[in-house]
Amino acid sequence: MKLDARKLRILQAIIDDYILTASPVGSRTIAKSTDIGLSSATIRNEMSDLEEMGFLEQPHTSAGRIPSDKAYRLYVDSIMRRSKLSEDELNFISEHYSKKLGEVDDIVKQTAFVLSSVTRYASMVLSPRLHAARLRYIHIVGLGEGKALLLVVTDTGLSRDSMIRVPYGIEQSELERISLMLNAKLANCRLDDIIANQMNELAGEIGEHAEFLNSIIASLQSSLEQSAKRVELSGATNLLSFPEYSDVDRARDLLSVMEKGDALYDMLKGKEDVEFSIKIGHENELSSIKDCSVVTATYRIGSDPIGTFGVIGPTRMNYAKVLAVMGCIGKTLSETLTNMLDEEHK
Repeated sequence: MKLDARKLRILQAIIDDYILTASPVGSRTIAKSTDIGLSSATIRNEMSDLEEMGFLEQPHTSAGRIPSDKAYRLYVDSIMRRSKLSEDELNFISEHYSKKLGEVDDIVKQTAFVLSSVTRYASMVLSPRLHAARLRYIHIVGLGEGKALLLVVTDTGLSRDSMIRVPYGIEQSELERISLMLNAKLANCRLDDIIANQMNELAGEIGEHAEFLNSIIASLQSSLEQSAKRVELSGATNLLSFPEYSDVDRARDLLSVMEKGDALYDMLKGKEDVEFSIKIGHENELSSIKDCSVVTATYRIGSDPIGTFGVIGPTRMNYAKVLAVMGCIGKTLSETLTNMLDEEHK
């Protein structure tokens, strides 16, 4: 059976109506609310064909039809046109990025908030990858009792601190000497290169503190791994306003997944090479989000992709608006981070 132009128009009308109402759509609704110019009986026959083709489903409690995952996939791939944001939405986004946000982590949090606020779905932002960043400086601050704070700052403006153990007898003056030596040797090196080389060439200069050097390497490695999986979540409770999640158990399962950083990380990882990624319903790997859609996009510093962000919502999400919002936020976020880096380098 062929999906001709008439069936396509009817399917689009059903999807558009269901996105707005969350109510199964009947043939009379399409006949009355659109300019398709077909009788209710003709539309009903076409809807029956669309159901047979797998584009529509009929809930047991209703005579109307709802779109299937297959219908939404056709919609986003071939039918949908990206929306234009309103002036209020554009101003809301612009105002939140025009403020002095300070650290990159603050910008990541702000992005998650803005994205969830404008889309009304749950949002998630994966922190920038540090592996490809270059070291600006390392600073080691003694805290007494055999402990020190290791502060690592990169050329992207990201900073990470961690606690390390200090061998007995090392004074702050010695920690400062080690910091200066590390900075002289490693400034502007990629962090992954530093780890790959294990800083072997420095071991001789540090001498009796070679084991301490290994603890610095281990701490830096741990910092990179934690950063790579750091996901900022916002607006999870937005989903509770949708009738799809009115069932308590269903809502609890969904919120439980979103509380797990590893699950969010898995949704976002490996997406830096594509502008947008859309996973609809059963295309998602996790069983608890098989009735959700996940849309992700990439953000950059300059021309280099460094992270991803996305939204989670029902499969009937307003894809056209979501892509418009994410396109605007992705561009603004990338410009903000790039300008921050340029200012730091001046």
